[in-house]
Amino acid sequence: MSLEHVLHLACLVCGRDYPATGPRYVCDDHGAEGILDVRYDYDRIGLTRESLVADPDPTMWRFRAVMPVAADAVVPPLTVGGTPTYDAPRLAADLGLARTWVKDEGRQPTASLKDRASAMAVVKGREFGASVITTASTGNAAAALSGICASVGQENVIFVPESAPEAKVAQLLAYGSTVVLVAGTYTDAFELCMEASAEYGWYNRNTGFNPYMTEGKKTAMLELLEQLEWEVPDAVFVSVGDGSIIGGLHKGAKDAVALGLVDRMPRIYGVQAAGSDYLVQAFEDDEDVLTKAPISADTVADSISADLPRDRIKAMAAVTETDGAYLRVSDDEILDAIPVLARRSGVFAEPAGAAALAGLQVAAARGLVGSGDRVVVLNTGSGLKDVASAMRAVTGVGTEPIRVAPELSALKNQLEEKGIS
Repeated sequence: MSLEHVLHLACLVCGRDYPATGPRYVCDDHGAEGILDVRYDYDRIGLTRESLVADPDPTMWRFRAVMPVAADAVVPPLTVGGTPTYDAPRLAADLGLARTWVKDEGRQPTASLKDRASAMAVVKGREFGASVITTASTGNAAAALSGICASVGQENVIFVPESAPEAKVAQLLAYGSTVVLVAGTYTDAFELCMEASAEYGWYNRNTGFNPYMTEGKKTAMLELLEQLEWEVPDAVFVSVGDGSIIGGLHKGAKDAVALGLVDRMPRIYGVQAAGSDYLVQAFEDDEDVLTKAPISADTVADSISADLPRDRIKAMAAVTETDGAYLRVSDDEILDAIPVLARRSGVFAEPAGAAALAGLQVAAARGLVGSGDRVVVLNTGSGLKDVASAMRAVTGVGTEPIRVAPELSALKNQLEEKGIS
């Protein structure tokens, strides 16, 4: 399998290079902290605006020329990528912005952006001859790997904390995965997964450990830029847990600049829940994420709950290298944003997805974005992932169903009270 366009893997701590062959995960000298980045020979990559216009493939694989896979690699059959980006003029008006878009990753096959990374994991795992692929997750990455593996008949083992929402666990079981519910936190599930993969030789998809996951997630940014006809937005807002998505968006933007598809980077803003704000703390206090101790995370947004963000080096660089910022929002602000996003754009987001809008609201109030800005909100997952939180959100803003007897007169009385005719 030819990967001539891939130069090597580089340690983000010391810069040491490794060949992009075999199931290499981290730097030998720095262990789990030695996160690797895939480096490309851009002169060998013929990805242009014109070549993309001529490519009928609507999925993430239209960008395979700048991905660590061969041109003839067999990819999973599920339609991963090609998610819509919606113009949201009412949100823009609410926030006093020139333009606002919502990119809806809830439209992926398993209903979250994590499908992009899991599709990459399955391609690389099968390239390396893996008998089993594994991951730990609060739910979305697990469902993504489970679904993509099911599409190709790939055996997989999934580790999730027993507190994961029932809807997410149901997905895993429906897809036929071997599901391990861990009595503990996401960190506990992650560590057990790491130990098991080392013990049994499974291919490890874990975020912030497998260097190729960034390369799948970056396609969301490349796709977004193409959908905006290569007019770079001023700012992109995304929720952050382990940090792999925001790191992927940053990598996608850097690739686009290196290939001459665009001439600048958007400012990238990472949004964290107040109960899981490791990176916000590090950003505000100028702390070294390699030495900062873990926190004890607790938030309604389970998808971004992380004691120690595993991809924190890439996550911090995404903000600092683009003149963005890390923003903190409360659980109440996150829940309040669910119906706002739904009613002002038509996009139904889980708490982690709505957190991006909550962060944009905070940024607008602080003057970090203004009337001339064109801004993108990235919804990372469908609201159907966590119906219990959605019900809390709509109840919190006083929205309840009309309850009536099966009689037209009863309905008329209720509608009149609400001023509906």
